[in-house]
Amino acid sequence: MKLFKSVVVVGAVLASLVFPGIAAAQTVDEIVARGKLIVAVDTTTPPYGFLDAELKPTGFDIEVATKMGEALGVPVEFVTVTSPGRIPALLTKQVDAVVSIFSITAARAIQIDYSIPYAGQSAVVIAPKGTAVSSHADLVGKKVGVTRGTAEDGILTAAAEANPGIEMLRFDDYASLLQAMVSGQIDVMGGGDYGEIYLKKSANGDDFEQKYKLKTFYFGIGVAKGNDNLRQWINTWLFTLKNDGVLEALSQKYRNQPLPELPVF
Repeated sequence: MKLFKSVVVVGAVLASLVFPGIAAAQTVDEIVARGKLIVAVDTTTPPYGFLDAELKPTGFDIEVATKMGEALGVPVEFVTVTSPGRIPALLTKQVDAVVSIFSITAARAIQIDYSIPYAGQSAVVIAPKGTAVSSHADLVGKKVGVTRGTAEDGILTAAAEANPGIEMLRFDDYASLLQAMVSGQIDVMGGGDYGEIYLKKSANGDDFEQKYKLKTFYFGIGVAKGNDNLRQWINTWLFTLKNDGVLEALSQKYRNQPLPELPVF
């Protein structure tokens, strides 16, 4: 928890320096009156967010954010953040919302508010096929990489505390984590089960594979704490998007698999 709070505080300071002058709206009416929706996204986590051949943001999350703007009748201004920068972007009022595989957790909900889930996936442990790993205990003596501030970071950090000898290496974005995995800088990584890593080979030529599941997480759209007007509108809009089959279509388009059953709260 101390690490989590430190990341938030440092990120908040950096966000205020990088994005001075941008102010989040507090209500739907204010967004419409301003004439744009400001959304934080991460373009280093395919298939949810990445850059296309023309270096334009695309992916599951990008389309969700774009459709939110369309429903409000305004264009979307994207602010690029990494995983550690998602909460600070809201705390410093740089953006109206965060759409960035933002796993819903109780710890994060102390800082910000979430919409109902719009997508989900499992956090898993990934390694070359030749690496024998089936539990946390098997990670002892290995270098384990994660993206800083993610749900798998929290789970595997706790595993390292309970199993001395696990060496944790944290990276600021998913692209850097993947590169470290492919190059052999780390032995194992925690990541999502969306499979992009499986298209690559390890330094010794092995294919990568999913070793075991850490936990299934569900993604919500983050808004500033107490912004019930915007959060309730987003919940209503997501409800219609789900019932109209739009979220299912996006899941098939970008994930090549059905949308998981989404819980509500």
